[in-house]
Amino acid sequence: MSKSISTAVRSVVLRSMLLLAVFILRQEMARGDELAEKMEKWKKTYVEKILPIMEARCVGCHRGDKIEGEFDLAKYADPQTAVEAGDAWERVAKRIRLNEMPPQGSPGLNDEQKGHFHRWVDSRPNRDLCNQLASEETQSWYQGTVMSRRLTQTEYRNAILDLTGRRLDPNEEPPSDGAGGEGFDTVGDALFTSTIHLESYLTSADRVVEAACSTFPNPLISTEVVEDIASARSIVSQFARRAWRRPVTLEELDRLMSLCEKSMEQGVELSRAIRQSLKGVLVSPHFLFVVEVEPEASGVQRLSPHQLATRLALLIWSSVPDEELLQLADSSSIYDEVVLRAQVRRMIADPRSRAIGENFGLQWLGLRGFAQVKPDESIFPEYQPELAADLREEAILYVSEIFRKDRPLTELISSNSVYINGRLASFYGLDLPQDAPWQSVAVSDGKRGGVITMASVLTSSSYPRRTSPVLRGRWILDELLGSPVPPPPPNVPALEESSHNDANQTMRQRLEIHRQKAECASCHDRMDPLGFGLENYDGIGRWRDSENGLAIDSAGKLPSGDQFSGPTELKSVLMNRRAEFQQHFIRKLLGFALGRSLNKFDACIVETCMKKLNENEMRSQILLEEIALSYPFQHRYRQPIGSKNETSE
Repeated sequence: MSKSISTAVRSVVLRSMLLLAVFILRQEMARGDELAEKMEKWKKTYVEKILPIMEARCVGCHRGDKIEGEFDLAKYADPQTAVEAGDAWERVAKRIRLNEMPPQGSPGLNDEQKGHFHRWVDSRPNRDLCNQLASEETQSWYQGTVMSRRLTQTEYRNAILDLTGRRLDPNEEPPSDGAGGEGFDTVGDALFTSTIHLESYLTSADRVVEAACSTFPNPLISTEVVEDIASARSIVSQFARRAWRRPVTLEELDRLMSLCEKSMEQGVELSRAIRQSLKGVLVSPHFLFVVEVEPEASGVQRLSPHQLATRLALLIWSSVPDEELLQLADSSSIYDEVVLRAQVRRMIADPRSRAIGENFGLQWLGLRGFAQVKPDESIFPEYQPELAADLREEAILYVSEIFRKDRPLTELISSNSVYINGRLASFYGLDLPQDAPWQSVAVSDGKRGGVITMASVLTSSSYPRRTSPVLRGRWILDELLGSPVPPPPPNVPALEESSHNDANQTMRQRLEIHRQKAECASCHDRMDPLGFGLENYDGIGRWRDSENGLAIDSAGKLPSGDQFSGPTELKSVLMNRRAEFQQHFIRKLLGFALGRSLNKFDACIVETCMKKLNENEMRSQILLEEIALSYPFQHRYRQPIGSKNETSE
């Protein structure tokens, strides 16, 4: 009996293994067929568009007895040899982009011919782009260069706090920054430095140093200075090391100490004169700018260990590295993958990781300017500054807690808990004492949980006097799914101008009339149903069951055929599209980390992050680890001297 069972088990196992082997083989064959198909298309383009260009422009130097650069076009008459040439075409493309080929005096390539050639080279199948960085040589539109930039307003504020222990007053902060790249203010070409910035930096440095040095215990001058220049030099050196995120040279220290010495020459005692050196640290470009010191060689270079520590601190803390990070940079241990992963997790566990919710989170959610959102107080008198501050804080804490607790990324869409205090609990209709501190509270009815049901998001995607299914639906497509819709056609009137009898209709009824226009339907069919699913929330995000005495209809049907009613079912629909959300979120986080627009060289980083998410139960911290370990995060491109773009960095 047992023998027959054993035989049956072996039979099942062998059959399962055989089926698995067949499945894997078919998958590999399918991938191989797909690659072969792409390669055939690439070869066809070579024959039809590239070879004629080379025959017309290149044969004079690259065929016959005298072959320039050992590049013999006779070898590449047939497309298979072009395939086998591999990366040789990258070198040819570089020469063409730098206008080194064809040589001066020879007929050059026109823009159309250059475009055909570069697109063909860039589209070669089976290229390893994960370990490359965009540069002049690899992309004609030249993305991927990270400009040396100044600290953003948030980074400056956090750095001052970490260095001096003093919070800046709002009127002491430098002006807020614009957004660029993937929509974040960390992009260098959007961070202009004006005279207003310079005046703010000078004023802030003076105030924070004087305030910090006037308190006890003194957070800056931790040891007694009774005319001891050696102690003063040590204090200034350590402070500059933290602020500048790297060791300070003797020459730099001498320049800083000269400020102290000049004050002493005017009769100021050393304990006060040293403050001038400390202020000098805070107004130096080495503090105010994320300056990645130029390497001697041009091209793609790995960041120094201190530069990498700075990038990591700006990503997670929006501030300067702490002593532990600096020591790892001093020893170059920060390059080690195990060490770097451990540091990411240590930094996320630190309270300073709140910054990832405040800096990245608010910008991703479109809430950076939330303080300027002003619902009409005659309709929403409950909307007071204290409530607005709570709504903003909820968004910050919710995003940062997803990372800090290593929660699944999908909880940003749908969650069984909210992060609230007592005042916000009352606003949401949840049971919590009025004076309760911020905490995670379980919810079960689906009315709250996830970013689409946050009152901050719902308020910012409403008009001052009413809700807007259009704005809310568009927000979901733009910010959550990364599927933006084009702007409305010109001369289309706003809903208020085209609607009548508002008091006798719900918003949905008024919008249905608007959607009947053919020029509006294609986009509104994508947006409006998503917004209808949130119509149970009024213009400031409170739950309601009726509008103008009429029951709320929160049902929606998407062009895909998906149907839902209310926020709970809407979340289920969005969860079915979680792959779109994950990919878009990763792109946003990567763009924030790199401080630039993304390009094709970054696509495989996104793919790797997607793969790691699926392998790690959607745990959010893995994204920060993979981004920190990625090639573009740890490398930079420096243009050759004389390049037309050499001032970009």
